[in-house]
Amino acid sequence: MTPPEIAITVHVNGRSYAERVPPRLLLSDFLRHHLGLTGTHVGCEHGVCGACTVLLDGAAVRSCLLLAVQTDGAQITTVEGLAGDGERLHPLQEAFREMHGLQCGFCTPGFLLTAVELLRDTPHPDDLTIRRDLAGNLCRCTGYQNIVHAVRRAAELMGRR
Repeated sequence: MTPPEIAITVHVNGRSYAERVPPRLLLSDFLRHHLGLTGTHVGCEHGVCGACTVLLDGAAVRSCLLLAVQTDGAQITTVEGLAGDGERLHPLQEAFREMHGLQCGFCTPGFLLTAVELLRDTPHPDDLTIRRDLAGNLCRCTGYQNIVHAVRRAAELMGRR
């Protein structure tokens, strides 16, 4: 017997959604398959790689480790919500592009959202702090150096706004 669906209301990238979801639906699957926000990537499905990172009420979390029903009433930001109106890139996106902080791009959304929290809490981090805070995100392409440069560059760009 299939358990009854549960009504939730979430606010994703500034938009409210009232949905009915299965009780065991992962947040990552809800975002991707129910809302069509495919920028949230699913890598390991164990919370290790960080590709599925989103902001939940401002905190970077692994969406593959949360059930959608746990986010009822929450504010969620995905990579699609970073640029706001879509007219200009977020400073982190701009810096990743400028500093070549991505290659295949699969891990990039998770790095971006993790770095949003880092730069909000530590506006001018040193390289060691950047490396420590991003250590939970895995990349198989870049070697991380340009990612660190990109976060440092984003801090510069954000300090000018």
